[in-house]
Amino acid sequence: PVLRKKFSGKPEHVINFFHFVAQEMREIMAQMGVRSLNEIIGRSDLLDTKQGISHWKAKGLDFSKIFYRPDMPDEVGRRHLENQDHGLEKALDNILIDEAKSALEDQVAVQITSKVINANRSVGGMLSNQIASRYGHAGLPDETVTVNFEGTAGQSFGVFLARGITFNLKGDANDYVGKGLSGGRIVIHPSENFAGASHQNIIIGNTVLYGAVEGEAYFSGVAGERFAVRNSGATAVVEGVGDHCCEYMTGGTVVVLGDTGRNFAAGMSGGIAYVYDPKGNFDKRCNHAMVTLEKIPLSSAQSDETVHHNMRDEDLLKHLVSEHQRRTNSPLAKEILADWPAARGKFIKVFPHEYRRALTELAQGNKNEREAA
Repeated sequence: PVLRKKFSGKPEHVINFFHFVAQEMREIMAQMGVRSLNEIIGRSDLLDTKQGISHWKAKGLDFSKIFYRPDMPDEVGRRHLENQDHGLEKALDNILIDEAKSALEDQVAVQITSKVINANRSVGGMLSNQIASRYGHAGLPDETVTVNFEGTAGQSFGVFLARGITFNLKGDANDYVGKGLSGGRIVIHPSENFAGASHQNIIIGNTVLYGAVEGEAYFSGVAGERFAVRNSGATAVVEGVGDHCCEYMTGGTVVVLGDTGRNFAAGMSGGIAYVYDPKGNFDKRCNHAMVTLEKIPLSSAQSDETVHHNMRDEDLLKHLVSEHQRRTNSPLAKEILADWPAARGKFIKVFPHEYRRALTELAQGNKNEREAA
């Protein structure tokens, strides 16, 4: 209503405008000798290119391939004539949905075992839709549906994963793991036959947890670039990341137990990140424009203004590292926990300025309410 007051016209005026647009289009098309938009699709011979290709910057350029017009009847394929086959009937989710039937209908906990290959993309999306359509964002109780995968997952593994689903993957995965994570849990760790050190090897691709809103993720290995970009509420532990980690992050918690690339925390306005920095070089790899770097305060010394998710920094950090070790059997996490008093001092807390301001105002408001009561 407020915006409508600023608009002096009527909906009918907009409708009338588009009638004029359509009429002018008909006139132009009539001049070119075509009767419908379908007839004009692909007609590159009708393009007026003289002015463009005669410009001095275009001298010597050959545009014939750009404007090439295949010699074929219009009905063969110059325009959209049939619906695209997305191959959804072959999606792995169809099997998962069938095996999770009792969980979906009666909330009975189920365990599913499955292979996964590179061609299996967006695994979990259709399954999550089944839960969301029945129960909304509330989803199912924790670990109602647990799927134990083995292999190499294709892109967008665990996309939009709903509450109540846990994906355990023994192997590795491509880009966009946990895209739009919506309350589910993703755990990825290497096979017991893997000879290398997990924290020195890539296990997931780029842009992992893009736009995640809620849920947990534990990765026993290194991630690619732009880890947790636009994360707004998910919690994640990873053993190393590429460039631009936590870019544009607005919420959630990220723990990095290994090296980071450059430009960490660019545009980060919310949430908290904890980075294990035994080499002491993280300061040079972080973008300081919107964040402050701090040591982890002792739980007994932490102020109310900086309590995160109702837990002190050290308590929350140790809990997440412990959970990471429990779920992935990470040797690195085990090593850190074995000498926690020394290890905790090597963690750096990445604290956005705006988030600090919001927490401080919230704490002051709560204090005022207590005093008033």
